[in-house]
Formats: sequence, C-alpha cells, structure tokens
Amino acid sequence: MIEYIVFLTINAGIYSIFALGLNLQWGICGLINFGLVAFMILGAYATILLSLLGVPIIIAVLVGALLASLMGLLIGLSTLRLREDYLAIVTIGVAETLRLIVQNEQEITKGTFGIQSFPLPFANWEPNLFFKLVLIAILTVLAIFCIGRMVKFVQKTLREKLGPNRRILYLTGLGGLGIALALMIYLSGVIAVSNYSYKVGLMILEMSVLALLYLGLEFLVNSPWGRVLKTIREDEEVAKALGKNVFIYKLQAFLIGGAVAGIAGSFFAWQLTAIYPSNFDSLLTFNAWIIVVLGGAGSNAGTILGSVIFWIYESATRFLPTIGILSESQVGALRVMLIGLILIVLMMSRPQGLLGKSDELTLNR
Repeated sequence: MIEYIVFLTINAGIYSIFALGLNLQWGICGLINFGLVAFMILGAYATILLSLLGVPIIIAVLVGALLASLMGLLIGLSTLRLREDYLAIVTIGVAETLRLIVQNEQEITKGTFGIQSFPLPFANWEPNLFFKLVLIAILTVLAIFCIGRMVKFVQKTLREKLGPNRRILYLTGLGGLGIALALMIYLSGVIAVSNYSYKVGLMILEMSVLALLYLGLEFLVNSPWGRVLKTIREDEEVAKALGKNVFIYKLQAFLIGGAVAGIAGSFFAWQLTAIYPSNFDSLLTFNAWIIVVLGGAGSNAGTILGSVIFWIYESATRFLPTIGILSESQVGALRVMLIGLILIVLMMSRPQGLLGKSDELTLNR
C-alpha cells in the first residue's frame, strides 16, 4: 500500500509540473497549446541522452529545459503574431512531428526500441540513518509548507464575504481535503524512507522541485509581469493601449511554460526508467488540459489540486476490470466517458474550475 501511494504521488507530481506549464501559457496568458507533449519529449530525451554521455544529471535537466524553451521560442516567433487558432494547429503539428522523428531515428533515440537503461537520480544510493533523517526532515518541511498554504487558504476563505454558506463550506472542504492528502503523503513517505528505495528518493526530489516551481510561478503570476499576462488573456487591446509589447509578453510566457514542461519530461523518464516513443502520445496533453480545467484556469494551487484529484480518479477506476462485468477495452472507454461527464457537470456548475475565480476569468464565457 505504501509503495502504491508513493507511485501515485510521483505521477501526480509529474502531471502537476507538466500542467503548471500549460496553466502559465493558457490559464494565465490565454495561449492555446495543444502540443504540450512536444516539450516533454524534448526534456525527457535531452536529459537521458546527455546523462548517458556523462553529463551530471542536474545539468542535463537544465539543458533539457533550455532546449524545450528554445523550441517554444521557435514556435512563438512564427505563430504568436497570428490568431490563436494558428498557434493551436502549429503546436499539434510540432508535437506529432517530434514524436515521429524520435520514433524513426535509430542512431540516437533508438527508434521504436526506445532507451532502456540510463542514469537515474539516487538509483544506487543507500542512505544511512543520518541521511534518512535528512530525507524525513525534507518531507516534514514540504508537509508543513503544503499544510500552511492550505490553512491560509481556509482562513482567507472564512474571512472573506463569499455569499452563501454552502460556498464557504465548499472551499473550506477543499482546504480540508488538501490537508488530509498532505498528511497521508507525509506519513507514507516517512514509512517508505525507513525501507528506502529509488522511488522514495525520486518522490522527495520531485516534491521539492514542484514546491520550488510553484513558489516561482506564484511570484511571477502575482508580479506586475503576471498582471500584464492576465490583461493580455482578457483583452489584448487593453494591454496595447497601456503601452505593453503584447508579443514579447506572450513569447516569455510560452518560453517559461515550455521549460517547465521540459522539466516534467525529465521526471517522466525517471519514473518509467525506460522510455519509448509510444509513451509520448497526445493523451498526455489531453490529461494536462483536464487537470487545468478541473483545478481552475489561472490557479497554480488549483492545477496541483486538479492533478491530485485526476490521479485519485485514475487509481479508483484502474481496478474496474476486477469486477468482471466489463472487458478491458470497455473499461477504458468507460473511464474516458466518466471523465468527460465529470468535466461537463463541472463546467455547468462551476465553469471556473475548483479553485478558479469567476470574477477574474472570462476565458469560458
């Protein structure tokens, strides 16, 4: 059970990082990217190929993020001056083109055979008691940080005049859910550290990176730069009237979002421990869109919450074949139908998402 919680935490963390890139591009700036998986492909393959050449893993990750950002630069320079639908079309084409290149290239990416063996962070590390205590201390700091953010969210909710009591109960309930999940992950992590494995080290590393990215993106979003992006999302003409270079701001958002998705690609490869071109299909982008819409466009905290809920749903429906009523293919179709139904109900009852602000967003109007 503990190992499965660690597995789910790693996957939720990967999708949180991945979707945070999309949230910056679309939720904050309004840029439609239907090919986000392309940035993940570039980040994953760059990281593992450079690490195979002996480059330190941390440098390989940074180079992968930089390459993903440069690809965003090339896409942005050619499309961001055009209408939004052109950007959507180009990103789909780039993602599929890059996947086909990886699939058919034999010398470097090994084509459909994939890459089965590459350096992994903390793979051969056997921590002694001191370092196990250090890992537990890191987990404790992360748990305190997460719970602290949730408590502040609940306190802010209770202080504000939110209208009907049911809305206060709804938002307070989400905060309570977040605290409960944080405690469950923390306790599972502490138990797992005592019986250390590679996945535990990867989980702690990933959670630490996710916390840093979240803080960095929160700082950017709430800065004057982030407010300009929100203005562009709502009405470009207003931003232009204020003397802002809309193209440059869009390009910056696209580059940073691409770099974040590239970092997610590195963790995705490390989680799989062997990667194939078939791992990077368009479903990954589709899942990221589900997470951002579910959590609330424009909300970084909502994106993380959406990722956690998405993986709870994935794990809960994964065992449907054991019931014996439906075949595996029917269960797969049913799972897609259910997530579609959930999104329809959500859009009808709360179009801004779980933590989105209805008075701020006009994306779905």
